[in-house]
Amino acid sequence: MSSNDSQVNATPGLAWLLASPIGRLGREPYWLVLFLVWIVIGIAINMWFGSIDQDVSIENLTLQGFVESNPLFPVLFFVLQWVELALVIKRCQDIGITGFTALLIFVPGVNILVVLVLGFIPSQQMPNRFGPFPNSYYRRKS
Repeated sequence: MSSNDSQVNATPGLAWLLASPIGRLGREPYWLVLFLVWIVIGIAINMWFGSIDQDVSIENLTLQGFVESNPLFPVLFFVLQWVELALVIKRCQDIGITGFTALLIFVPGVNILVVLVLGFIPSQQMPNRFGPFPNSYYRRKS
């Protein structure tokens, strides 16, 4: 084993997948985690719709009412936004572009297009500065 191999984490864990913006991420785990995030968002919205009065019209629904229905919803959506940002950053790095491109997910309308396009662009087959292959990252030198 060469000294360069010891600086590679080829089997990162779930915490890296969900929270870390460092490294490269292939298309399959990208889509699987995004699907999980969308399911959680769907469950939260379903819980909200279940908690509102049936007599309230759609025009009278407000963000304040959403937050008041469950105080944990803002925390949940902040965490889910971080997970999505970390995924998009790693996906950008996997195709060889800077992670700053991921900031486009905060632009309304463009965000959906960015998430979809990044999911279909194939990974770079050769090592790049973010990792030797998809679903890996270089460890910092100590």
